[in-house]
Amino acid sequence: MTDAPEILFPMMFKLAGCKCVVAGGGKVAAAKIEGLLSCGAKVLVVAPEAVRRIRTRASAGELVWQARRFSPRDLRGAFLAIAATDSASTNESVFRSCQAQKVLCNSVDDPEHCDFFYPAVVRRGPLQIAISTSGSSPALAARLRRELARQFGPEWAPFVKRLAGERKKLLRLPPSTQRKKLLKQLSMFPPSSHPKEDRTRKRQG
Repeated sequence: MTDAPEILFPMMFKLAGCKCVVAGGGKVAAAKIEGLLSCGAKVLVVAPEAVRRIRTRASAGELVWQARRFSPRDLRGAFLAIAATDSASTNESVFRSCQAQKVLCNSVDDPEHCDFFYPAVVRRGPLQIAISTSGSSPALAARLRRELARQFGPEWAPFVKRLAGERKKLLRLPPSTQRKKLLKQLSMFPPSSHPKEDRTRKRQG
């Protein structure tokens, strides 16, 4: 009898102002750091050496880089941590320290020592489509991301922003069946066939 697959709980975190620790200063760590910074996280990088991109960010005051080896005390007050060194034993040590201090951890390319996984993401402004295989096949997740990127083009970014504005207007109205119906209708049309866009094209024509 085989064990049932572990079911992951999908979430979207607000990381603005949250302390996030990255152990490692190589290219992989740099890529993870970019994602954290884009969400407004306060990033602490701990590594004896760091690639230029990390050093540049540190010089600009966009993150803190401690040029030394990782220590469990680095996790104080942290929300999550990324273990991205070139040593499997060091990454595992980071993970164990995170477990002891109740800090979420992702150990790069080591699913057994991860509390969460990085999904493959298609970003179109406020719209984010995340694909995960629970660490089973990052290559498959990447392939699906490419397919979805073709399906959901750049026109979706302004479309979703416009929906947000229309939704705010409708939410000012008293709750009613009609309001609920209108909110649903707003999302029913793809960007290329949205009624508002059609009217704009007619005026321009």
